[in-house]
Amino acid sequence: MRANLITPAAAALVLGALLSATAGAAQAAGPGFQYVGQDDRVHGVTSPKGCVEAAGGGGRAVTNQTPLVASLYREPHCKGPLVAVMRPEAVSPVRPSFASVRFSLPG
Repeated sequence: MRANLITPAAAALVLGALLSATAGAAQAAGPGFQYVGQDDRVHGVTSPKGCVEAAGGGGRAVTNQTPLVASLYREPHCKGPLVAVMRPEAVSPVRPSFASVRFSLPG
């Protein structure tokens, strides 16, 4: 069994890359919700609506540049423990990883 660990330094680099990917004019063209999966690839959600499964084995670092609140769940289908709640404009490492995300209007 291979452990996928992310060090604080690696998390800072990943968050910097996510911020760069979503900054300025590029943000309008790309997904507003992006994360680094357990596969070490950046994934994005282009239509943030309802419950969405996290590709790449779940996410470890997240940027939410949507106008929606993103609730991250440990299990698929937005079930199981709530891992984190990402408000609009939030960028953060996520521990433990998440398997799905539910988008909703702030309230």
